[in-house]
Amino acid sequence: MTPDFDTTLLSRIEDAGINASAPREQLWIDGWLVRFSPGKAKRARCIQAVAAGRMSVEAKLERCLALYARVGLRPYVRLTPLSQPEGLDATLAALGMERIDDTRVMVATLEAGAAAIADARDVAGMRLEQCDSDSFAEWVGAQRGSSAAERKAHAERLRASPVDYRASLLIDSSGRPVAGGQVAIEADLVGLYDVFTAESARGRGLARTLCAQMLKSAPSEGVRTAYLQVEVGNTAARRVYEGLGFADAYAYHYRSPPVE
Repeated sequence: MTPDFDTTLLSRIEDAGINASAPREQLWIDGWLVRFSPGKAKRARCIQAVAAGRMSVEAKLERCLALYARVGLRPYVRLTPLSQPEGLDATLAALGMERIDDTRVMVATLEAGAAAIADARDVAGMRLEQCDSDSFAEWVGAQRGSSAAERKAHAERLRASPVDYRASLLIDSSGRPVAGGQVAIEADLVGLYDVFTAESARGRGLARTLCAQMLKSAPSEGVRTAYLQVEVGNTAARRVYEGLGFADAYAYHYRSPPVE
């Protein structure tokens, strides 16, 4: 973890991220939270290794792999600086599980980033509208090319979420959604999720406008810190977030058995 951030805060952010991706399809297996939602997001269909437990890694992994085989999903283990037991990443590597999706958790203190958020200019002819979880899951799923089953699973997870999710769409002058995203609020933390700009509308600063508008009112609700998750190779998105005051706090990745 980055020493510039308080480790207790980062631990709370990790918990908030786990809570914000909670599906109904999950089991607790000896310290591991095993999720198997049929949706697209890996964080809702992976193993969250949050406690060491008592069984060996090999024994737990065997149980988990059998579960994923039964439900027809590719298994993933999410590895963070907090994953347990210690040395889990090296153990899984030695077992032949490949590393994928290098991701950064970025964090911003809203008080420090208030000026950058306020300076994010609105794009002429655009308006922000809140929408329900079903409509949002359908729109963002269509933009991503998600299957009907993945869109349905996404909507169900949002609808039943234990945290306060708020979805928004940025609408152009013709009434067409051109960008969308969500915030998940838990105590004094707000997470940015599913930020997406339609391919035909990219390069116009819409993502920056969207994120700034979604975060602007959060401090009035007692929110002090914002966080998000972004793949390290997504340089365009990372530039947007850095411009809003976000900085890398810690990294995570997944391991999965190789696809034959």
